[in-house]
Amino acid sequence: MIITRTPLRITFVGGGTDLPDFYSKHGGSVVSAAINKYIYIIVNKKFDSKIRVSYSKTEIVDSVDEIRHPTVREALKLLDLDGGIEILSISDVPSQGTGLGSSSSFLVGLLNALHAYRSEYVSNETLAKEAVKIEREILKEAGGKQDQYMAAYGGIDLLQFLQNGEVRVNPIPLKTERLQYLKENTILLYTGVERSSTEIHTDQISRIEEHTEEYLEMKKLAEEFAVKLYSSSIEELGDIMDRNWVLKKRLSSKISNDVIDRLYSRARDLGAYGGKLIGAGGGGFLLFFIDREKRDRLKELGLRQIDYDFDFEGSRIIYYQDR
Repeated sequence: MIITRTPLRITFVGGGTDLPDFYSKHGGSVVSAAINKYIYIIVNKKFDSKIRVSYSKTEIVDSVDEIRHPTVREALKLLDLDGGIEILSISDVPSQGTGLGSSSSFLVGLLNALHAYRSEYVSNETLAKEAVKIEREILKEAGGKQDQYMAAYGGIDLLQFLQNGEVRVNPIPLKTERLQYLKENTILLYTGVERSSTEIHTDQISRIEEHTEEYLEMKKLAEEFAVKLYSSSIEELGDIMDRNWVLKKRLSSKISNDVIDRLYSRARDLGAYGGKLIGAGGGGFLLFFIDREKRDRLKELGLRQIDYDFDFEGSRIIYYQDR
């Protein structure tokens, strides 16, 4: 039996510049942080030769080709596993449509567990690349690359997406006091609205040529934000987030809506310096930069607050028993 724990992530600035239709021409930059909200994957040798997969549904099948869950099916195929195995997933937060990168965290954690099941060492880089291969190349799902790398590596990182497809993971090493400052002066709120990131990304990709200037500015903001994370005030960081959000909303009409716009505007009125929807947009979680003494004002929004900390371990095996 193997159990893996893989973090979810929050994107600060630059999300969208990791889409291949943009970075293959201009390069991309994203600042993201892994957080201590996790997806757990349990892989166990099954008594019989069947395959059991349990997520929001339970499947019991005779062969890999019969599995309906696409990423489980393709991960087993990629690692040449078939029969006599059971797979279970557990998530700390809703695992669909929340914008925290849960689908990629699920896949990275699954690949990590399956490699261990095969008694193989696997690097963070390999986990990320295999997850990208399955989601973007085999399944042809629309989206970028940041989620897979954040799930595999963890930490607070400036991710750079080069035109040749290479990804550079640049950790942003902050002192303990600085990390505490960021946690105390930000707030993560759940809107309760779930959405399809694939639908948003598909629409966004179809309009990239129209919005090249916005993407280029978001890329610059990500690089500026990475530097200012070390010492700038929460007001300065919030201002960059706000500028990024204004630009991002122009990329697709599906990224925001009237409800989100009203929540964002009211949060600004209540003292937030800036923020954004986490992930592709449309719903999920809102992140705001706000002075800690003003955070309680945002209770007026009626949204559930989620306490979080940063994760610096990435996907890891937390239990292994060979019996």
